[in-house]
Amino acid sequence: MSWFLLIIAGLFEVGFASCLGKAKETSGTTSTWWMVGFFICLTISMILLYKATQNLPIGTAYAVWTGIGAVGTVLVGIFVFKEPADFWRLFFITTLIASIVGLKVVSH
Repeated sequence: MSWFLLIIAGLFEVGFASCLGKAKETSGTTSTWWMVGFFICLTISMILLYKATQNLPIGTAYAVWTGIGAVGTVLVGIFVFKEPADFWRLFFITTLIASIVGLKVVSH
């Protein structure tokens, strides 16, 4: 259950980073709503991260949480914000995913 909560927390991290990106692209009331989304996602992400660390080592949980957030945010950047998807960027995202999986495998 803790791993499930941690994955969901990481997805909400992607959500709050994406909301920041959308808030930057907009103005006025629309930007305000994206910031509201940012704070909601941030709060949910932190609560779930806290719950996951009740049963997982903090170092592992934090590394996996930030890894999911980083990978997810890069993918959102590529697909939503039209950021470049060159070979080296995808290569290092792949190594990050392998590291996250490795932490899951070696965690007790």
